[in-house]
Amino acid sequence: MTADSTPALVQPADGPDGDPATPAGTLSAARGPRARTTTEYLKYAAAKVAGAVVSLFAVLVTSFFLFRLIPSDPVKQMTGGRKVSTEQLANLRHQYGLDQPMWKQFTSYVGDALTGDFGISFQYHTPVIDKIMDALPATLLLTGTAYVLYSALGIWLGTRTAWRNGSRSDRFNTAFALTLYSVPAFWLGLLLIIVFAVGIGPIPGMFPTGGLESGGETGFAYIIDVAHHLVLPVITLVAVGYAQTLLVMRSSLLDEMGSDYLTTARAKGLRDDAVRRKHAVPNAMLPTFTLMFVNLGHVVAGQILVETVFSWPGLGGLFYSALSVPDLPLVQGLFFVFATAVILANTLADILYPLLDPRVGR
Repeated sequence: MTADSTPALVQPADGPDGDPATPAGTLSAARGPRARTTTEYLKYAAAKVAGAVVSLFAVLVTSFFLFRLIPSDPVKQMTGGRKVSTEQLANLRHQYGLDQPMWKQFTSYVGDALTGDFGISFQYHTPVIDKIMDALPATLLLTGTAYVLYSALGIWLGTRTAWRNGSRSDRFNTAFALTLYSVPAFWLGLLLIIVFAVGIGPIPGMFPTGGLESGGETGFAYIIDVAHHLVLPVITLVAVGYAQTLLVMRSSLLDEMGSDYLTTARAKGLRDDAVRRKHAVPNAMLPTFTLMFVNLGHVVAGQILVETVFSWPGLGGLFYSALSVPDLPLVQGLFFVFATAVILANTLADILYPLLDPRVGR
């Protein structure tokens, strides 16, 4: 068997005696989940799923009590500052069940939430789940586009900078990524609006200040209009997201570069590009793989401050407006949806990870 045909994630390269070489200090591939029975692996996966269920229930409980600590009366906020009699306020509280004992509100909330019913929004007087589903496509469009771009860019640049460690391009890209990683996303968004939407000095305003569309467009013109509105918020999310991915990928690849199996692969006559592409990068991808799944959960959760800054009609902007009332049913529903997306993405990563790295779960 040649080094070219060796699966990089499990057996990076053959050793001198024809045995699979593994990184120093690691377990042999034969001791991973594939060597265990299918039943054992299913038990491992079931344990992860059970942990996710417990986490979801904890989120459900937390979402009920957490937002009731906000020092504000949602009923008075709904009246918009108008003079309302005590009887009218009492009727509103009764209508929304806010006059019931806390324990009864909690049991009703948990029971309804388990069936997908998060109640009626105080602000919009519509079912919370309907408001969430209406805003979800806009969030997926924005954060999903940014996710694909910054994941691909971060992995590509992280690989190049690590493989050319110490070069001028490595120093520049690492410093630039560290700078962007430390910049708050909402601040960067505001800066882009000032420079490229409003215009400053010789730079004219080229992009909309916010929103999903200008209105009145149909067909292909509508697609162009939405893409035009996407530019600045996507750049904001990509700038911060790619920096994190680049730094993780670079660090992981640097850890792999001194491994014995890469030396063996080079000794067999493999070109440097083949060593990097077929052996080093697949093994270095494992931490980045985990990061990508964590970020995948945030695709649904969106970016609350970025969506608010750009007036993007997604879940993040909806959460901000609901929190300002506070619209308790909507806030609770959104919080649960955000947490569920992150928990499910992490659980999926935990389940798939042992298939890529047999040492996990031992």
